Amino acid sequence: MKKFYGYKKCGTCSKAEKHLKAKGMDYEYIDITINPPSKKELKAIIESANKPYKKALNTSGVVYREQGLKDKVKSMSDAELLEVLNSSGKLLKRPMVIEEAKATIGYNSEEFSLVWG
Repeated sequence: MKKFYGYKKCGTCSKAEKHLKAKGMDYEYIDITINPPSKKELKAIIESANKPYKKALNTSGVVYREQGLKDKVKSMSDAELLEVLNSSGKLLKRPMVIEEAKATIGYNSEEFSLVWG
């Protein structure tokens, strides 16, 4: 079963949920701000989604701005970025959806359709 890491007040997460529901897909909803993915699962999501680590950052979030990450991430290694991403669920781009070796980060209707149908 898919794991859907999202946030109920997020409009992008709502669009992704509507997409999955319209396709009749089951998923487990997990609040990303309360129960973010473990470091191991986060690494698997990023790699399965075939995205660079910095694309998993919620660059429009308050925590991102408070920590002044905009300039810092440019020179960080993937291992360093993983540590930053693992530090707070509020730093993670949402939604993150994973099932076995398939995953998506964020919601782009075309990409979502390719991966989830």
